[in-house]
Amino acid sequence: MTQTFTQDDVVRYIYNETSTSENAQIETALVADDTLLGFYLSAIELGSLMNKIRREPRPQSIENILEYSRNHKPRPLSAFV
Repeated sequence: MTQTFTQDDVVRYIYNETSTSENAQIETALVADDTLLGFYLSAIELGSLMNKIRREPRPQSIENILEYSRNHKPRPLSAFV
């Protein structure tokens, strides 16, 4: 019987959330199904591009946090008991 794999299965494969048995089956499906292989290659490329995104808070966000910290006293530990 032939197993049909979905894009969700491919994503699970990319994130190593599949078993060794599933890996072999998905790899066979990728060789046989050009559409699935295209999705796999696109997902790998997108993941690589996303890893290159530089994330930094805006300076105003940092200033807001620091301002809040300067203007608010911490509660005593007894308030948490």
